[in-house]
Amino acid sequence: MADATIQQAAGFCHRRVGDILVTALNDGHQDAPLSTMAGIATEQAAALLHAAFRPVPRRTAVNAFLMRSGGRIALVDTGCGPIKPTTGRLAANLAAAGVAPGAIDTVLMTHLHPDHFGGLTGADGAALFPNATLHLHEAEHAHWHDDAAMEREDPSRRAAFFHGARTRLAAYASCTSLFTGGEVFPGVTALPLPGHTPGHTGFVVTSGQTSLLIWGDIVHVPEVQVPRPEATMAVDVDPGQAAATRRRIFDQVAADRQAIAGMHLHFPAFAHLARDGAGYRLVPDAWSIDLDGDL
Repeated sequence: MADATIQQAAGFCHRRVGDILVTALNDGHQDAPLSTMAGIATEQAAALLHAAFRPVPRRTAVNAFLMRSGGRIALVDTGCGPIKPTTGRLAANLAAAGVAPGAIDTVLMTHLHPDHFGGLTGADGAALFPNATLHLHEAEHAHWHDDAAMEREDPSRRAAFFHGARTRLAAYASCTSLFTGGEVFPGVTALPLPGHTPGHTGFVVTSGQTSLLIWGDIVHVPEVQVPRPEATMAVDVDPGQAAATRRRIFDQVAADRQAIAGMHLHFPAFAHLARDGAGYRLVPDAWSIDLDGDL
């Protein structure tokens, strides 16, 4: 039996946004070669990772976020599921945070990639959040049901992405709600951020005078894409639009001093973005025991 004294603490972290409690939940990490990036030379990306004391090949954190507002509970994304030894920790961390899957009434999807939809269902294909309504952008739903788009992909991408998304959505077919914007949960507004996928969406959490932008996959590799926002990912559906959206959001959150959270920022994944000369610098939030501090 593993010695509990040398195990990492449970991967959850609370931050309060006014009256809304936001909880970061870690699902683990994935390693991938730098060939999965584009728009930057491999040696330049490797140098940026080396300078930041990060491993090469790239290591990408996988997170989800829980929100408790007005007596209701929402989960934003569901992680990879147990597809490899380094992922699939969401369920245990959700339990450690004191929330049962049946207590979640809303699942908000930033988009439908395997590292976000993998935890929607169990090995038997059944919904893991049986009392939840699944919310996603209507363009996202349309894209992954587009047979022509699927046929343009290689067989492995068709299976993992298109068939994977369709299978998970089928488990929630009777309780799926599509949006284009607006409020999707008390105090939470959908913000379309297209490019990475057609319906890629961020969620703005607002209560009182405080707010937090859960920006989904605006970045996958912070050490590379924050200083070099033109760097894109092989899984971007529209790389040019993804880079343009990233630059626009970088400008916005830096100018507004907007608190951010991201599915692929290093856990606990709460941060700010500051201007640094002609570029930007990511400033991770300091951990605090005080849940009432300003974001």
